[in-house]
Amino acid sequence: MGYLARVRSCSRTACVAPAVATLTYVYADSTAVLGPLALVDEPGTYDLCMRHAERTSPPVGWEIIRLPLSGAPPPTPQGETDDLMALADAVRAIGLRHDDATPPPALGMPAADGGPETGRGGHLRLVPTGE
Repeated sequence: MGYLARVRSCSRTACVAPAVATLTYVYADSTAVLGPLALVDEPGTYDLCMRHAERTSPPVGWEIIRLPLSGAPPPTPQGETDDLMALADAVRAIGLRHDDATPPPALGMPAADGGPETGRGGHLRLVPTGE
């Protein structure tokens, strides 16, 4: 069964280098997530070669979350890396999800479990720590 794997190339115009990273924009939070090449080519994401991934900067006023790329040294941590990785994973998972059947509750409305809604920013929810 001689199937050839399709190598995805960089999304930048006139660049034919193989892609190693995927850039995803989360417009609701003004955040860009740059991480390892996604397993599947999703609409609204951009595959980048190493050169363009290193040189990519977010739009003015936006924040960029850089995840370690395969074979590349991880970026220098600028704070709590566990929190940053959890946030990046959540943003990517929610940003690529297409199965949201029910809209989130409006600000100030009680949460589904009957407790008070503590705050809302885009599609991320603030959860009280119970202190």
